[in-house]
Amino acid sequence: MVRGWLPVDLNASAVVCGFLRRRRGFTDPELWLRLFLLHVGGNLSLAQTVLRAKELGWIQLSAMTLLRRLRQAEGWLQELCAHLLDEQQRLWGQDSWPSAYRVRLIDATDIQEPGSLGTPWRLHYSLRLPEMGCDHYELTDTHQGEKLVRFPFHKGELIIANGAYCHLAGAAHVRDSHADLLLRLHPRLFPLQSVKGQIFDVLEQVRRLPKHSAGEWQVRFAYQRRIYPLRLCAIRLNAVAAARARQRAQRKAQGRGEPLSARSLELAGYVLVVTSLPPRFTASQVLQLYRARWQVELAFKRLKSLLGAGYVPKTTDPSARAWMQAKVLEALLLERLLWEAGLVRWQGSDCASHSQWRLEQEGRDVLLGVLAPALELSTFLSRGLQLRPAFEVRRPGRPMQLQKASQIMIR
Repeated sequence: MVRGWLPVDLNASAVVCGFLRRRRGFTDPELWLRLFLLHVGGNLSLAQTVLRAKELGWIQLSAMTLLRRLRQAEGWLQELCAHLLDEQQRLWGQDSWPSAYRVRLIDATDIQEPGSLGTPWRLHYSLRLPEMGCDHYELTDTHQGEKLVRFPFHKGELIIANGAYCHLAGAAHVRDSHADLLLRLHPRLFPLQSVKGQIFDVLEQVRRLPKHSAGEWQVRFAYQRRIYPLRLCAIRLNAVAAARARQRAQRKAQGRGEPLSARSLELAGYVLVVTSLPPRFTASQVLQLYRARWQVELAFKRLKSLLGAGYVPKTTDPSARAWMQAKVLEALLLERLLWEAGLVRWQGSDCASHSQWRLEQEGRDVLLGVLAPALELSTFLSRGLQLRPAFEVRRPGRPMQLQKASQIMIR
C-alpha cells in the first residue's frame, strides 16, 4: 500500500533526478528507497542498516556504499516529497472548514548537526488546519531567515504566523497573492498608519483597553508605494501572564546584547495581531484564531520527538541534506497513513477531540513495521555474536564510561 502512494514509475523519477546514472550495480530504485527509509526512518546507524538489510535478504553492501548513495539521493528524495505533497492537496480538496478559508500555519524550526561546530539547519514549514498536515516545506541553513516571501500563497487562504514573520515585504506578499493575513505584530519592525495616513501610536491606543476585553482599530501599512488596509486587534494580558511575557522579552534582549526600551517592555504586556480578515470576524475571534498557531509548534515537537528529526546524525552538508529530505519523506508518509485511515479528517466541531500525539505515535509504529522491519527473534538469538560488530562504537579519544570502569577494575 505504501508503494502505491509514491510515483508509479520510480525508475523514471530516479533517472530524471540523477540518482540512477549507470546501469551497472544495484539499479532497483525501490530497493534503494527501502534502504534509505530503513536507515533514516528506523534511526539506525549505517552499519546496523546494512546488517539488517543483509539478514532480511534484501541486499549485501557496505556502509560506505550506502552513505555515498544517500548523498546522491537528495534531489530524488525531494522529488518524492513533492509528489506526496501534491497528492495530499488533491485528497484534501479545497476546503475542510465551511468558512471559505484554507488555514495555513507558517513557522520554522532549527535542526542541529553533531558537535558544537555542526551546521544548524532550518526547516521552513506550512501546516494546514484542520488536516494537521504539511502542505509546503523548505530546507535551508540558518542564514536563511524566516520570511513569508519564501512561501507560495493563493486566494482563499488564511495565513497565520508569529512575530518572527512580521515584515512589511512578507505581509505585502500575502496580500498581493489575494490571501488573508493574521500576524503577530512587532510595532518596531512593522510601522502602522491610521486610515488617514498618520503615524499610528500602538502603545497610546492599547493603554485605553479595559481589562479582559479585546479591542480593534482600522489601520494600514505602506510598502513600495502601495497601501494595504488591516485591522489591529489587541487584548491586555493578566498580571501573571504579562510578567512572564516581560521576562521573556528581557531574556531575548539580553541574548541579542541589546537594551530593552521601556516602551517595548510595556508593549510585552499585550497580545497584538494585525489581520486582513473581514469585520464578520470579531476581535475576540481573531485573537482566538491566532492561538491555533500553537499547533505548528506541537507539530515540530512531534516531528522531533516521535520521528527523531531534531538531530542530524551526519557531519557533512550533502549527507545531512539528504538525511533531512528522507526524514521529511517519512513524516509525509505518516500523514498519508493517518489520512487513509480516516483519523485526521474533519468531523464537525469535535475534530480536535483526539490526541494527535497518540495518533502519530500509533501510526509511526505501524509505518516503521513496514519501513524498518525488525530481525527475526531466532536470527537475533542464534547469531548474536556475529551481529555484535555492527553495534560497536569506536571512541579512542573519549572512551565510554563502562570501558573506563572496566580498565580500573581489571588492573
